[in-house]
Amino acid sequence: MRQRVAPSTDAAALLAPWAARPAHSRGRRHPVTPAPTRNAFQRDRDRIVHCSAFRRLVYKTQVFVNHEGDLFRTRLTHTLEVAQLARDIARALRLHEDLVEAIALAHDLGHTPFGHAGQDALNACMAEHGGFEHNWQSLRVVDVLEHRYPQHDGLNLTFETREGLLKHCSLANARELEVREPGGPGRRFLDRTRPGLEAQLANLADEIAYNTHDIDDGVRSGLLQMAQLADIPLFAEHQRSALSDHPGLQGRRLLYETIRRVLSAQVYDVIAASAAAIDRAAPADIDAVRSSAEPLIVFSPAMREQSMALKRFLFANLYRHPQVVQTNEQARQVVRELFAVYQERPCELRPSFAARSDRERAIADYIAGMTDRFALHEHQRLTGRRLMKVWR
Repeated sequence: MRQRVAPSTDAAALLAPWAARPAHSRGRRHPVTPAPTRNAFQRDRDRIVHCSAFRRLVYKTQVFVNHEGDLFRTRLTHTLEVAQLARDIARALRLHEDLVEAIALAHDLGHTPFGHAGQDALNACMAEHGGFEHNWQSLRVVDVLEHRYPQHDGLNLTFETREGLLKHCSLANARELEVREPGGPGRRFLDRTRPGLEAQLANLADEIAYNTHDIDDGVRSGLLQMAQLADIPLFAEHQRSALSDHPGLQGRRLLYETIRRVLSAQVYDVIAASAAAIDRAAPADIDAVRSSAEPLIVFSPAMREQSMALKRFLFANLYRHPQVVQTNEQARQVVRELFAVYQERPCELRPSFAARSDRERAIADYIAGMTDRFALHEHQRLTGRRLMKVWR
């Protein structure tokens, strides 16, 4: 009887020399037996998709609080869009698609309810207790807070995936990570080096996704008007192109076609500009990428300026729109008051959090893991007040 051979788990011949390779991974904190049909980065992706924190993203805010409409993006739909963009670009640049997908799928696991408003409020509550950073929290989720395995806390992901999750990190948190894990993902913030290209790519794909797709949600909400977008060079250029190819196109079809072209233009620009940057740097391998003086996954200068103009527009006209500001202040109040109640009455925490000795960090972990609607229900239960509509 012929023995069945597992399919190749690492198409090394298709990868660029500077791409990450599962066979050369720095490994996991806890050794595991290799899987017969999956490489190490595939296993990371699968562990992320099956974890509780990933499922909760469906009820966490992107820009609009979850209950404001069924069709607005949530953290989960945003995450899937980032993963799709990152994987497509990775294939064009011959980077490891499974690794970039794993990083993209996990990059927002540490986000609080109510998006950046919740994060800001929780950071203020934790000002005297080490602060709160959602990238650092994402690493805490996969290292500590997920409880799925009998031998250890966390998901036990590879170094390369964990490195990619830590997009930003304060020096204080980097030093703490380095003490706990010398040479771990916090080291590069102390050495001022860079992550691998897959991590750099997931970071830029995140920026492309939220800049472009927030236009769609902004127009759908009525807070942005198509006429306003005509003042944004990147949008105006591709709207003219869409109308040239499809005279008379209007309404949502015109919006979607323009956004599609804006998205494609950024993706193709990143592929071309990054390929040129990599050619100039000529890194021999991933370690050479990490020691590179400049990032190698980049926009061209012209596209970077157009992207920044779009970002400034969204900041001024969407993220600072009075309606969004009002909702965000209510969200911050929910987080602040939940934190205060749990400090005063820790018995209200779930038992596993109440039993911890690091009280404030336990509270932050508990609140950060909440969905929007659970936070609102919990706030109403504990305070007797309803600051926002709660959907059941």
